[in-house]
Amino acid sequence: MRKLAIIPARGGSKRISRKNLKNFLGRPILSYSIKAAIQSGLFDEVMVSTDDIEIADLAQYYGASVPFMRSEENASDHATTVDALLEVLKEYQKKGIAFSQACCVYPTAPLLSPYQLHKAYKKMENNNFDTVIPVTEFSYPINRALKIEEGGRLEMIDKENINARSQDLPKAYHDAGQFYWFNVKQLEKNKTLFTNNSGTLVLENSEVQDIDTMQDWKMAELKFKLLNQFHEDENLFPSRCA
Repeated sequence: MRKLAIIPARGGSKRISRKNLKNFLGRPILSYSIKAAIQSGLFDEVMVSTDDIEIADLAQYYGASVPFMRSEENASDHATTVDALLEVLKEYQKKGIAFSQACCVYPTAPLLSPYQLHKAYKKMENNNFDTVIPVTEFSYPINRALKIEEGGRLEMIDKENINARSQDLPKAYHDAGQFYWFNVKQLEKNKTLFTNNSGTLVLENSEVQDIDTMQDWKMAELKFKLLNQFHEDENLFPSRCA
């Protein structure tokens, strides 16, 4: 079974300008995702889908392929990740190349390790999932979430939980925003990465950081340093993408 890593990295990032090329602890942040995918040894090909020549050149320098450029339509602010993935698969099919499984690896995921990619892949294989999506637990029960009304008045969103103890409420999780393993035929059929047959890999909060602001960026750098120091000291995991 042929496996493909797809790293969608368009040039038009809005919240942090040129985010995919920005320096993260000495290297462009995109390079970490490329290295993690290559070092996993799982993929027949690691490719970057981009509309940007500078990103394409950088991707190839770090070992990824860029067999074609992303279309203008699927590089717009309104295009979804699934749109980009389906375009990639269609372009390969035009070349007579088919893949049975693929993994979408986000370009700004420096905390991702080859170990996580392996664990998630095994879950998909062993359980015949359509997709496997890594998640992390919310640090506080969402059932006790608050909202601020007009005039600054504070209210609970779910008032029936006002006296509930945090430890008695169910755990809730959110997408880790790092990667998605998927069965290619199922993605082409369902046109979504989240189906009624999706599995998950639960990650620690320390292994996850969404990067939308410069504060997020600094936090990701701190987590990266702490994770790598921990793994070196404990020798628990294969070497990370350093």
